Amino acid sequence: MKASDLQGVTKVELEHQLAGLRGELFNLRFQQATRQLRNPARMRHVKRDIARILTIMRQRESSPAGSEIK
Repeated sequence: MKASDLQGVTKVELEHQLAGLRGELFNLRFQQATRQLRNPARMRHVKRDIARILTIMRQRESSPAGSEIK
């Protein structure tokens, strides 16, 4: 997922994606703890996707008059 792809997404969709990614990260951590994790690199990708979404959300909060950054 690229940050440029997230720029055009609404706040509700971002929150929905964020919730899904956090759930996936929880499941990946659980798999890691039980030694069933097949792709450890997936954790890294999910964490970075979460950070991208949070960054976009923060940018929108801090932009003047609530306008979206384009």
